[in-house]
Amino acid sequence: MTRKPLSRRLDTGRHSIAPALLTSCIIAATLSANPAYAAGTLAGTDIQNIASATFDTAGGPVTIQSNTVVIKVDELLDVTVASTDPGDVTTSPGATGNVQTFRITNTGNGDEAFGLTANVANGGDDFDPTLQQIVIDTNNNGVYDAGVDTVYTSGVNDPVIAPDQSVTVFVITATPAGVVDTNRANVSLNAVARTGTGTPGTSFAGAGQGGGDAVVGSTTAQGTASGFLAVRATSVALLKSATILDPFGGNRPVPGAVITYSLVATVSGTGTMNNLVITDPIPAGSQYQAASITLEAAALTDAADADAGRFTGTSISVAAGNVPAGQTRTVTFKVLIP
Repeated sequence: MTRKPLSRRLDTGRHSIAPALLTSCIIAATLSANPAYAAGTLAGTDIQNIASATFDTAGGPVTIQSNTVVIKVDELLDVTVASTDPGDVTTSPGATGNVQTFRITNTGNGDEAFGLTANVANGGDDFDPTLQQIVIDTNNNGVYDAGVDTVYTSGVNDPVIAPDQSVTVFVITATPAGVVDTNRANVSLNAVARTGTGTPGTSFAGAGQGGGDAVVGSTTAQGTASGFLAVRATSVALLKSATILDPFGGNRPVPGAVITYSLVATVSGTGTMNNLVITDPIPAGSQYQAASITLEAAALTDAADADAGRFTGTSISVAAGNVPAGQTRTVTFKVLIP
């Protein structure tokens, strides 16, 4: 029996070829494009792949397509936690409402709820504060706003964080009355993926966003960070106020008006606040009035000399010295609205 040429054997109208012949055909594969995230493609994304083969027949070129292969991307469970305080948070004996700030970042590839716990009894420090609240930064301004931000309740309002997004969380504590100056306390915040945790690679069938599995990533789906409270037996509060005298004897902030700024530093706690220095930049849109600095109503010079005052060209600075707790120091200076 005479064998048909290859082109004739393929020209059967069935538009299919044997697997052995597929490798000799031109195959085109197209993958759907997805944006890049910290942990890759978003969970639940369907990666679809269709191959094609083109060959010549007596009637002209013919293109066939393979079946569609669909792979659903699993959810990777990963999280990091970091303290965002620039250093130790100052506290004092018996103080309440200490605020420490942490940032929780979802480094996985799916929306994930995270459970939060704070540990105030870490070893290796000087004292254990009392946990008052964990609070979620509801208005996303990075600053604790009592009565505005949301008090966290485990299992009730666990923050749900999108991939590559962060949530700011505040840990609020109280300091025991018996602590002394320079004592420090280690306060940590822990976040765990509600879907599950475990060794990297642990899988939770069907629990991923979009219907795929959830797989524990390199962080074990939990993260912890520490911040420190530092006792200062004295603390200082600085209150700034302003009075205006306009050219007409009134108090309107018009050109020609003189603004007198008053800075009152109040030292509280116990002991002495050492080397207290009060500084204030000259506001934009105003001009410093020469020789207007006072400390406790006593005039100071603008030069960097023996007295406590100094005008730097852009700000005023007053060295108030060592101030015992319970005392105040008042600094004033004047600017002109040109």
